[in-house]
Amino acid sequence: MDLTAQDSAPTPAAAPLRCGAKRCSCGATVWLTGLSGEGRTALARALAARLRAEGHRAESLDGDAVRVRVLRGRGRADHDAGVRRIGLMAEVLARNGVIAVVSSADADAAGHAGVRARHQRSGAVYLVVHVVTPVEAGAGRDTESRYARQGAGVCRRPGADDTGGTPAAPDLTVDITGLGIEGAAAEVHALLVARRLA
Repeated sequence: MDLTAQDSAPTPAAAPLRCGAKRCSCGATVWLTGLSGEGRTALARALAARLRAEGHRAESLDGDAVRVRVLRGRGRADHDAGVRRIGLMAEVLARNGVIAVVSSADADAAGHAGVRARHQRSGAVYLVVHVVTPVEAGAGRDTESRYARQGAGVCRRPGADDTGGTPAAPDLTVDITGLGIEGAAAEVHALLVARRLA
């Protein structure tokens, strides 16, 4: 798959994929955003597994993994490039009939707007899901020491350091604390069913 040829100007498919059939062949991007330790990665994996079990093509993309393994860094420039690259990878998958489930806290309002615009230009669906848990629960799962770093004044907010905050108008908000991973995956799956994408 060529991830660079369409980097500046994605081209809509000649014949748009049709949704709404019993077994939908449409792709989409589901961007899970939220603070560190809120369970986004586990949720993305559970949702992608559920979709694959139903016969859909689905992939999960982890923001941290892309930045570290593909971009080889964690600085601000890497963060901005990471949002663009993850958005590009997701959009390429989505317009080729794959449901891309992105787990990343990185995109601020401008980042989401840019990724959404790319999807709109190619006719691909883009959904934002805000994953929330109480701060105490996230701090208890502080696997990357981001809450500790915030307490030490190293970063301003855990999970996305110096990026923007809560998405202004998410398509769905889920609280994993009450629902659990599988329950939250069911909520996001219901959103896809309601949009006739699953």
